[in-house]
Amino acid sequence: MTEILSPCGGADSLLSAINCGCDAVYIGSKSFSARQNAKNFDDSELKNAVDECHRNGVLVYQAINTLAFDSQLTSVADELKTACEIGVDGIIVQDLGIARLAKELCPDMPLHASTQMSIHTVNGAELCRELSFCRVVASRELSLDSIKKLCDTGIEIEAFVHGALCMSVSGQCYMSALIGGRSANRGLCAQACRLPFTSVRGADNCDLSLKDMSHIKRVKELKEVGVMSLKIEGRMKRPEYVAAATNACRNALDGNEYDDGLLRAVFSRSGFTDGYLSGKTGADMFGRREKEDVTSASEAFPKIHELYRRPYKRFTVDFRVDVKSGEPVLLTAICSDGLSATAVGDVPQKAQTREITAELFEKQLSKLGSTIYTLGKTDCDIESGLTIPISAVNELRRSVCEQLDEMRIKKYKGRFSCGGYVAEKPKRRFPREQKIRLSLSFAKQLDGLDLDNVELASLPLAEVQGLDKIPPYISASLPRFDFDERKTDKILSQLCERGLMHADITNLSHIMLCRGKPLKMHGGFGLNVTNSLSAKVISELGLSDITASFELTGGALSEMRSDVPLGIIAYGKLPAMLAVNCPIKKNMPCSKCRGFITDRTGRRFEVRCFKSYVEILNSERLYLADKLSDFDTLDFLTLCFYKETADEINSVVESYKSHTPPTGKITRGLYYRGVL
Repeated sequence: MTEILSPCGGADSLLSAINCGCDAVYIGSKSFSARQNAKNFDDSELKNAVDECHRNGVLVYQAINTLAFDSQLTSVADELKTACEIGVDGIIVQDLGIARLAKELCPDMPLHASTQMSIHTVNGAELCRELSFCRVVASRELSLDSIKKLCDTGIEIEAFVHGALCMSVSGQCYMSALIGGRSANRGLCAQACRLPFTSVRGADNCDLSLKDMSHIKRVKELKEVGVMSLKIEGRMKRPEYVAAATNACRNALDGNEYDDGLLRAVFSRSGFTDGYLSGKTGADMFGRREKEDVTSASEAFPKIHELYRRPYKRFTVDFRVDVKSGEPVLLTAICSDGLSATAVGDVPQKAQTREITAELFEKQLSKLGSTIYTLGKTDCDIESGLTIPISAVNELRRSVCEQLDEMRIKKYKGRFSCGGYVAEKPKRRFPREQKIRLSLSFAKQLDGLDLDNVELASLPLAEVQGLDKIPPYISASLPRFDFDERKTDKILSQLCERGLMHADITNLSHIMLCRGKPLKMHGGFGLNVTNSLSAKVISELGLSDITASFELTGGALSEMRSDVPLGIIAYGKLPAMLAVNCPIKKNMPCSKCRGFITDRTGRRFEVRCFKSYVEILNSERLYLADKLSDFDTLDFLTLCFYKETADEINSVVESYKSHTPPTGKITRGLYYRGVL
């Protein structure tokens, strides 16, 4: 069955989702949820929410989908234990370390790979299956055909069908962290992308703001290609939004009409888009919240409130009535979900005026308005000449319905046990002899480059293709977002035949892509390794080293355990966003591209163009050459270059060798100030 999955950022949204016909909800606790600014649930509220959902036959998936630091793993283990105790039906995870912790402590708990894991290819889905995930939440940027390919792998696929669209691929946005220290990967995105950014001089554009997505009109197509879960974004939204979106999905999936205008009124950014699903990106996908979008919402609320004022009728119940002289009245209810309950009443009396009949019994049993049940069939075995009070019939009806409710809650309890966790004591890493690596953008940057004491030089895959010879120190950086994985695989195989020995793994899917090839795999920053457990998982998958997340502080890096060499990005303009839609192309053809966008303060963010995606680079260059003593426990430092010449690159490398203080405007990144 294809489920409708609704967001619940707090208890006020729960009722609206349930009463509008969702099949499942996803919720977060006060910690480790990718929507920390939502109300979320404390432990008591979480338990009550799970019980209420299960009473209604609705599944509950808990989002523990942020990146964790080593110091937080004990708290994560407590979170997992609570989830098992209260009976959640699955855990949504981004962090590979948390996934490993979950499988060790509660091996039977279903794991869902969060969209924050940036899974968008067949190989990515296959690796998730290997890592014990039972479901993948696909990246939002995929076409219907791409989603079908994921479904064909056999792993459950969850796809977003309505809600906000981030400019960046989920899990690959560092804009909020770099600008204000609020990490999107840790649930505190400040949504800097909704502020003015423009590629047109003097224009008041929001060129990083996309319209909300809506694929509700196409949910049957998604069901036909094999999507198991239709996900509505919006744990930060009001209950009216949750109600309108859930109701629209329910009706669309059931083949009924729904009020698209109501959906648009409650929340939109200049309307909706299905550009990614249709494979049509471009200017039509961009939009921002206008005044009329805001005013239309309040006018729609009264109508939306009617959508969830009454319980959603999920189950049919059949009744068996036994009324016999000298014996207590029995009422048995058999629910369409297989549960059954019996209530015992008083012994009936001889009728003085009106005797009880099957018609009277059925009339009272049909009064199920305040419940989640509708009347099926009624089988009555009633002796003539007997009577019982109508109030007694009503009490019997209430009793069996309440029993069914309690039985349904109870059957979800105790399914998953959770073991204990003892955190390993952090061990400070000892100073290493650090290697220098280069990340280049163009093959021409190799000309005149001084590669003495440089361990590796990475180039984009397409640039490696253009080399006459592939030196042993060259590593091919694989596409961070790939719409043609089979072509990439073919190119990679051809390069291996030409002598390629190294590959930069920038997405989990690349691990499957490189297996069986004579390549050393180097883990990139996009794998978001922030703790020792995730480092362990990565090393066990065959990677020879890891570039840790640049959201870690130097102190956290010095205590991270790793079975393979560990390094960081130590120079360059950090990639703040990975985007499939180009913010410059929105306004002008590629022939007139200025190569950057500016924010409202005038800061420039260069836009680095690849074939199927762009990287939006931070406005200031990271510089640590004079601070390397603070990072001497790391094994290697990667210096990243975009448009620099060979001479400029040589100069930077020399600065790092001699620990030269910076000149000009620089940033120390997040290594000192950290992230929330």
